[in-house]
Amino acid sequence: MTTHVVGAGVAGLAAALRLAEAGQTVSLHEATPLAGGRCRALADGTDNGTHALLGANTAALAFLDRIGARERWVEPEPDGLPVLDLLGDEARHVGLSPPSWISGRLRPAGVSLGAVVALMRISLGLGRDRPVAEAMAAYPDFLRGFVDPLVIAALNTPSAEASTHRLGAVLRRLRGPATTRLYVAKDGLGPDLVAPALASVERAGGTIRFSARLRRLLPQGGRAAALDFGEDGTILLGPEDRVVLAVPPWEATRLLPHTEAPADHAPIVNLHFARHAETPVRFIGMLDALCQWVLIRPTGVSVTVSAGDEAVRQEQADLAPRAWAEILRAAKAFDLPGPWPERAPTCRVVKERRATPRHRPGAPPRPKRMPLANLALAGDWTYPDLPATIEASVLSGEEAARALMASARG
Repeated sequence: MTTHVVGAGVAGLAAALRLAEAGQTVSLHEATPLAGGRCRALADGTDNGTHALLGANTAALAFLDRIGARERWVEPEPDGLPVLDLLGDEARHVGLSPPSWISGRLRPAGVSLGAVVALMRISLGLGRDRPVAEAMAAYPDFLRGFVDPLVIAALNTPSAEASTHRLGAVLRRLRGPATTRLYVAKDGLGPDLVAPALASVERAGGTIRFSARLRRLLPQGGRAAALDFGEDGTILLGPEDRVVLAVPPWEATRLLPHTEAPADHAPIVNLHFARHAETPVRFIGMLDALCQWVLIRPTGVSVTVSAGDEAVRQEQADLAPRAWAEILRAAKAFDLPGPWPERAPTCRVVKERRATPRHRPGAPPRPKRMPLANLALAGDWTYPDLPATIEASVLSGEEAARALMASARG
């Protein structure tokens, strides 16, 4: 019996590892030359995106433990997140946990009892599902300085259109200071997540082949009967063989046309500046800026623009100088060790036009975990109780693996 895992993103890797560790024969098929999906490292070693984890992401952190990579993720801002508001050049440190706001030193702008109560109502899922900005309209400063950045980071959707119920699912996991501790990959997603995950799958006996795109999935009698990889051949599935389909929603609907899947997606734009300096890893937020989040490593500076509908339409020649000018202002505001040249270094821009579903009000699509008797779906979009994140990817992959193993026992 072989389980074929189609897609070597985080969900596919999580499913493959769980199955291989359970003693199953696992064959992993990836359409591109690299594993990792949206968390992959690009061919030049650059991350395709700047990703952070919180202490609340228990499944993702446990996955890092299982692949021996937990120590590669560091806490860059243990004393509060540095945030620069370009509107008034105001620099402050902000706590991500409400108890840290009591002293005042880590308090976001606009905090009031009413604002906290309104946020708690969202956390508890009270009231109808509506845009976050509408629910927080009475507290514009708090919305602008804390809630909107949180919404954009977690949901990749502006608060003017983001679902309060989806935000509430995030807030309910943020209980206590430990859950709001922020972690980033010290060297990058490739060496600190993807490579150790792939190595763990192979150590457990799994195999992988790259540049193998699934062209057609052939069902028969309510089961997946064959996997057609075009020139790479067709795999006929035996009665005990199984499949994890860990692909983006548009690929899932191409292969299984009746799959319920999100159709509207939001972009993310990432800029990666080549800057080599022996400096600590830092993570900085910015308001009223192109740069929402700035991740500084010894090997470079990375910028994330989530919900980047405007940025995705701009050219690199316009984005890079604008972003670098903002980074210089942050470096000065927080006295970051240099060098910080005035002229923007070499920059690579990565545009993900369909990075995540748009998390708007209304019930999200809920695809069946097992649409066929021997096939399970995985991918962050298949775990709609959470936004499309690394956490949801890991949870979906492990749930798909459990579903297949349970069906085999049944």
